[in-house]
Amino acid sequence: MRYRAVFFDRDGTLTYNDPAWEQLRRDCIREWSGHDLDESYDFFIKHFRRVLDGGYPFAPYRTVGQELSFFRQWYLSVFEELGITEKCAERADYLTERLWYLKKQPYPETVEVLEQFRSHGYRMGVISDCPPSLELTLTDCGLHGYFTSFTASSLVGYGKPDARIYLAALDAQGVTAAESLYVDDCAEEADGARALGFTAFHLDRSRTLTDPRVIHDLRELADYAGVSG
Repeated sequence: MRYRAVFFDRDGTLTYNDPAWEQLRRDCIREWSGHDLDESYDFFIKHFRRVLDGGYPFAPYRTVGQELSFFRQWYLSVFEELGITEKCAERADYLTERLWYLKKQPYPETVEVLEQFRSHGYRMGVISDCPPSLELTLTDCGLHGYFTSFTASSLVGYGKPDARIYLAALDAQGVTAAESLYVDDCAEEADGARALGFTAFHLDRSRTLTDPRVIHDLRELADYAGVSG
């Protein structure tokens, strides 16, 4: 077998946000503020940086408990912008504890493909730009047992495409880049792995891109590795 390990990004690759979770948060924000929640990355990162730069002792977070505290403050920052002034502490607790970061759903082919790689003896890991709850999210959606390494940017201290996060994942599995496959729905992050010697693919679920380094479904990765069927 040419490859010994396969690494996956989490969001947009293995999993997506639970639609019911997202709808509940939208409904709460609309009810409390009269406005729709801006779900863009720019809005998220604006308030993320506001908390990060606020001098709080839990920023940046290194534990799940610190992560909870951080995102409680994130909600309070959002409330301030949206003009929510009543029951702010109670509502921030509700969104943090009830909704938080745990609710992910696997894509339809995810389990099938993970089973195929496992049945062929592959070591499997996740490399994700995410908080310390990475393992909890995968446990919550039933995927944790497939993996033997969980490399989160918040714990490594570097995010993709910095070489150090990929090297940390390789070290955790005891393999080299040349022995490893990688797939990510972000082209830049797939490129970062490829630059180190991984055989890396950009996952384009929109099916709009055509390139030998692009796949449109995780089953194509299994086909490439010869583990399908």
